[in-house]
Amino acid sequence: MRRLANKIADTKAITMAKKLYVGNLSPEANEASLKVLFSMFGTVEKAYIIPDKQTGRSKGYGFVVMSSDTQAQAAIAALDGKKCGDYTVKVEETKGKG
Repeated sequence: MRRLANKIADTKAITMAKKLYVGNLSPEANEASLKVLFSMFGTVEKAYIIPDKQTGRSKGYGFVVMSSDTQAQAAIAALDGKKCGDYTVKVEETKGKG
């Protein structure tokens, strides 16, 4: 029984979704374009950009939830510090709750 519990825990660790912070986005970026960009590295469960409450415009950052850690790491390696349009984006794992 203990071996089965460990195997289930290992499987969950491998397939657990990973939330990424994406910073320094273009003002023209939207959730659809963010999803398309990250889907090149795997399954995107959710992509969203944080809007300014007063203007409704993008604050320049957002989050992407990838379906696995492996896919998330591939996206970080490929995109962090790279130019997307006129902007150099920051991509990293979220800290804290995730």
